[in-house]
Amino acid sequence: MSILNLTPDSFYDGGSNSNADRLLKKVETDLSSGAGILDLGAWSSRPGSIPISVAQEWARLEPALKSIRKNFPDAIISIDTYRAEIVTMAAAEGADMINDISAGNLDENMLESVANSGLPYVLMHMRGNSLTMTELNDYDDLLTDISKFFRDTLEIVRQAGITDIILDPGIGFSKKMNQSFELLARLTELKLFDLPILVGLSRKSMIAKLLNTDTAHALNGTTAAHMIALENKASILRVHDVKEAAEAIKIFKTCKQFSA
Repeated sequence: MSILNLTPDSFYDGGSNSNADRLLKKVETDLSSGAGILDLGAWSSRPGSIPISVAQEWARLEPALKSIRKNFPDAIISIDTYRAEIVTMAAAEGADMINDISAGNLDENMLESVANSGLPYVLMHMRGNSLTMTELNDYDDLLTDISKFFRDTLEIVRQAGITDIILDPGIGFSKKMNQSFELLARLTELKLFDLPILVGLSRKSMIAKLLNTDTAHALNGTTAAHMIALENKASILRVHDVKEAAEAIKIFKTCKQFSA
């Protein structure tokens, strides 16, 4: 899954896709490099970011979605949003998937809107919102608490009529650095739900801090983390660097052919 941020303030590539021609070139490159899904985000979910209005989010998202759908009709397009209105409008413009960091907890109409769209739904574990998540990181047992969250939330999501579901454990969201690495190391425990697992590790601060570097120089660490995620049963990698991630997947799959 290729990350296509349409925001000026995302933690790594903010503003890089604001130009329409540059965005289409990025899409073309990512698809040819192995991206299976394009994830469009028109608002920043980084800790401390200030929420924007629905109108602002759609003003950024609409032209990009229309342009990509027109120029790459076969591409699978995911929409990174937690807002019901955005889901409805994006679905009408040809979106293929909804990626919701809030699991329906930041908009009371979100699950109904997703159910009406009939689109696959990524639900993520997070506590609070972008302004409060960094303070909400106390757990009795990290994986037990996250598993309970998914168990309870899946019941609600399915009751709403959503059946095609992907889980995202929310690495880096309402979790300290060591908690994020623990989550990565114990990722296989989430296979008890028998659902695909999406992992977002790309150039995150947990990697940069551990390696005493910055996000611009965190690609090598990201690739190492991706290999661990694949070994621990991740189904989808959400990435900034598609070519490198696709190469890691190819190596992983090739080696798996020879394992017992």
